[in-house]
Amino acid sequence: MFERVGDEESAALQKLARRVRDELAAAGLPVVAPELAPVLAGGAEVDIDDGDDAAGGVFVGWQASPRLRACTSRAFRLKQLDEPVLRHSSAVRSAMMQAMVQVLASAGFSVEDARDEYRPQQLRVLAGPPSGQGPVWALRDDELELPGW
Repeated sequence: MFERVGDEESAALQKLARRVRDELAAAGLPVVAPELAPVLAGGAEVDIDDGDDAAGGVFVGWQASPRLRACTSRAFRLKQLDEPVLRHSSAVRSAMMQAMVQVLASAGFSVEDARDEYRPQQLRVLAGPPSGQGPVWALRDDELELPGW
C-alpha cells in the first residue's frame, strides 16, 4: 500500500520544490507550471514524489519544446533511428541537465542524479541552501526604501 509522508515533511518538500523553481527561473530558465498541460509545457520541470519511501523527494527534469518532442516522437514511431532530431534532442536534454546542476549547486542546493529507472535523466534535490541563507537575487532593504522618505 502506498503511504505518503506526513504533513510536516510534505510542507518541507513543497518549500524545497518552490525554492528550486525560483532559482531556475531566476537563472532565466523557463519553468513548467505544475499541472500545465504537457502539450504546452517546455522547460525545467520540478516534481514532488511524496511517497514515504526511498523513491520520494524533489526531482528536476527538462522538457524540450512541444515541437521538438513531437519530432522526436515521430522519428521513434516511424523507427527512423538515424534521424538527427534524436541525437539533437538527447544533446539538448543533457546540456540542460548539466546547466541546472550548475545553477542549483551555485545557489547552495545539493543535487545528484536520480538513479531511478522510473526517472531517467532527472536530478534528485537532496537539500536546499543552509537555513537562513536567502537567495542572492532577493530584494534588499535598500531597494525597498523610497528616496526622500
